[in-house]
Amino acid sequence: MPKKSKLYRAQAEKYDRASLYSLIDAVKVVKEMPHAKFDETVEIAFKLGVDPKQSDQNVRGAIPLPKGTGKKVVVAVIADDEPHRKDAREAGAEHVGYEEIIAKIKEGWLEFDVLIATPSAMTQVRTLGRQLGPRGLMPNPKTGTVTDKVGAAVAEAKAGRVEFRTDKGGCIQVPAGKVSFKPEDIAENCTAIIRAVLRAKPAASKGVYMQSCTISSTMSPGVRVDASALVKEVLA
Repeated sequence: MPKKSKLYRAQAEKYDRASLYSLIDAVKVVKEMPHAKFDETVEIAFKLGVDPKQSDQNVRGAIPLPKGTGKKVVVAVIADDEPHRKDAREAGAEHVGYEEIIAKIKEGWLEFDVLIATPSAMTQVRTLGRQLGPRGLMPNPKTGTVTDKVGAAVAEAKAGRVEFRTDKGGCIQVPAGKVSFKPEDIAENCTAIIRAVLRAKPAASKGVYMQSCTISSTMSPGVRVDASALVKEVLA
């Protein structure tokens, strides 16, 4: 087993790893830990009671965070008509175009965080699977990145929209802000994420859906949250 860093050991002394915390208390524990010299991202992670090998049990979605992500988001838009491109530029998209952007991506250009496409442009965008797929950048209707409402999608992405999806182990990890945020703001973002994940529960999922939950920062260990109490609180 690799030796834990001095920072990690100092963080681990700040809480009881065997205990289950309320959401706000877990956030406060993470904030009170010693941190690295940069503004670390706070993440909330879940283990869900789904079988990702079954196509009808994949969990995927997107949610605008009420308090934002604390990160500058670079948005690219591919649209095959000028009215949609105009809407994208007016909403603040950094990169807007059609064939020229598709050509750049095919050559390896990926200097953006979110890619939005109009439905009519997707015939060409789908040819970019090799470039976009491994980075999770392929536009998808389920996450609101394939849409005719381009201006609204760009504004949402710029304001702090996050996507989530289950990995091979049935887990989800979502950024919920920065350690510099107020505890209440991080908790509000986490609550919005939890609601979105609960709404995305597949009909085929049986038993306990949200099996566990942890809060952590980029460099910290995870603080366990009482998942059952959390679900009751959010749904109340």
